[in-house]
Amino acid sequence: MKLDHIGIAVSNLSSSNDLFTKLLKEAPFKEELVENQKVKVSFFHSGDTKIELLEPQAPESAIAKFIEKKGEGIHHMAFLVDDIYAEMERMKADGFLPLQDEPRIGANNKLVCFFHPKSTNGVLIEICQER
Repeated sequence: MKLDHIGIAVSNLSSSNDLFTKLLKEAPFKEELVENQKVKVSFFHSGDTKIELLEPQAPESAIAKFIEKKGEGIHHMAFLVDDIYAEMERMKADGFLPLQDEPRIGANNKLVCFFHPKSTNGVLIEICQER
């Protein structure tokens, strides 16, 4: 597995984009709406990995609930895998708790699956695969 990106929940994508543009000295390379997750995202390059900023688009979205409960901040770490189905089975067999039974389409049109923080030392883990 290779670290693909770190997801950060934000209340305002525009002002957060400005902040991270100053921090990283470059603008986001991509912005998109992920309708099935009710979130708008932007991506920044940071060395060999990316930073994903996530702004909720509906009060019932997972990101809105996260911000309401914990405030803005690191939401998840995502790891790129070659075979998401095999990796899901391996992780389940090793005691990790998936939050879904099947991968779904996420940002950048990747297949994604999340694993519960209770099984990963309090950090939401995403695995993702190029389509």
